[in-house]
Amino acid sequence: MKVVGVTTQQEVYIGSKDRNFRINEFLIIMDEYQGDLMGEVVEAKTYNRYIPLNINGDLVDASVLESLKAIGYNVDEDTIYIAKVRLLNEAQYPIETGSDIRIPKFSEVKDLMVKSTSEEGLVLGAIKNTDQMEKDMDEEFKNLLYLFEDGKLKAQKGIPFIFNLRSMHQYPHIGVFGGSGSGKSFGLRVVLEELMKLNIPTIILDPHFEMDFSESQDYMPKDEVEDFSERFKCLQVGYHVGVRFEELNPKDLKNLLDASSPLTDAMNNVVDILFKKNDSFQSFHDRLKMLSEAQEEGSPDKIRRRIEESTTDAEKDGWKMRKELYETYDKTCPYSSVRGIFWRLKRLENEGIFSNDIHEIEEGLKMGKLIVIQGSTRMLQVFSTYLLNNLYHRRRDFKDAEYKHTTAEYFPPFVIVTDEAHNFAPKGYDSPSKSILKEISQEGRKYGVFLILATQRPTLLEETITAQLNTKFIFRTVRASDIQTIKEETDITEEEARRLPYLQSGDVFISSATMGRTIYVRIRASKTSSPHTENPFDELLNYSKEREDKFYRLIKDKLPINDSQILSTLAEIEKETGEVLDMNRFKERLEGLAAQGRIEKVSTPFGDMYK
Repeated sequence: MKVVGVTTQQEVYIGSKDRNFRINEFLIIMDEYQGDLMGEVVEAKTYNRYIPLNINGDLVDASVLESLKAIGYNVDEDTIYIAKVRLLNEAQYPIETGSDIRIPKFSEVKDLMVKSTSEEGLVLGAIKNTDQMEKDMDEEFKNLLYLFEDGKLKAQKGIPFIFNLRSMHQYPHIGVFGGSGSGKSFGLRVVLEELMKLNIPTIILDPHFEMDFSESQDYMPKDEVEDFSERFKCLQVGYHVGVRFEELNPKDLKNLLDASSPLTDAMNNVVDILFKKNDSFQSFHDRLKMLSEAQEEGSPDKIRRRIEESTTDAEKDGWKMRKELYETYDKTCPYSSVRGIFWRLKRLENEGIFSNDIHEIEEGLKMGKLIVIQGSTRMLQVFSTYLLNNLYHRRRDFKDAEYKHTTAEYFPPFVIVTDEAHNFAPKGYDSPSKSILKEISQEGRKYGVFLILATQRPTLLEETITAQLNTKFIFRTVRASDIQTIKEETDITEEEARRLPYLQSGDVFISSATMGRTIYVRIRASKTSSPHTENPFDELLNYSKEREDKFYRLIKDKLPINDSQILSTLAEIEKETGEVLDMNRFKERLEGLAAQGRIEKVSTPFGDMYK
């Protein structure tokens, strides 16, 4: 292996007759004057007599060709391996042409590749194309993980990628980008497993109901199975958790109502006027309802008539209160806006938002658990607006008190995770949850609150937030606009960007300020499984088989059945099971069983018989 062609201080070309090169592998260039220089293969090609060397001149130019001839290569006959190598650190002078190349030892790349121990960091995968350095790797870094490739579980190959969790204090927030089927959700699951192992308080917004960690992967060896049941808790919005109305301030209430359905300026004004300190849900609800009912009457005279016509004291008092509300608020609170607020409030109530509180979430975080908040995207947008504001300011108030040497209730640092992040912090328009996520992205580091935001569409994510994601996990991405965004927001090279549409599921480029460069990694096998792993076409087949088995059990004791007996058989089944079957459909299902060979169909002079 030798350096060939014209060189620079940043890049060189290397050639070999004996060894093919792998993209992203590390090599050491032994420059006679500058010593050993570390480089990474960014492009690799193979040439032989059937593919002239001067094809694709973007990689190979005339100087490379001449260098190969000079060192004894027969470019017309030999198979020649050529690679472009990018130096990790710029050389002082252009590299000497003809310099030898060697494979580095683990000790030479350890400081570049390993930034934490397995006890303190997140063991996320194996750095690709580093298996040649594994043999002399420190024992503490061996056998830390399994990989799942080609449908098989495989032992660790190469140097483990261990994310330095402590570095988030300096370089906060993580972005996880990748298209459908790229391994993005799988990678996110692995990150969450690692956070749970370290007892890092974490809250995840789960719109897909897939972040359950109860079930172990069936491919995992028994000695590798890990029980996470005590380390996480799944809570549904509207059932297990909600908003305590009495704790809301006007801003919180407006955020909730706006998340339910956008508010107009007039509606915002109505909330400011009608919402009172220490209001309960019922008191605010009744105030809106009674004011709108008074406004429906249309005038004080009509309301007085309703008072006079009242048949009970309670009814009379109710209309007196409506009259008072009408006289106080009608001119400043338009009827349409009052009804709009009332409709949004009722919608939130019907969805269970006000049926509970966030106490269970707070306690779970204090115990170092991962709290999964499940619900539809819209419900999570509504709830997270209140939840994240509350939790973030709990932590901020504690740290501010600590800085001021005053006292405040302890609240731990924590991580916020969400999939489909562009729905919570969209670019180009406001949403209630976007405001708090933007604040955390800019200020959270100081208070120990961190973000892990996953999305298929990084282009649609708020730019201010994207810019604050100091570490980015980039899985397979096909859309050109998203690739362009990734190129702008990371240190990914042009060569790496061109490979993004072709990455295997589970392969990822990790652009990290901590590492100082992009690392190519295979995400480790997850220890838990998603509840949504069943192929939908397998689901169809299983459902059809279960339905056929059930039908066979219904009719097997009634065989043989001929055409004249179908109605009486249907009557028997209905009496036994309560199930009503259509005659034509019943015959079709008998035909289906016959086609499968489970029953026999015989033609008789009196019609078909099934036995």
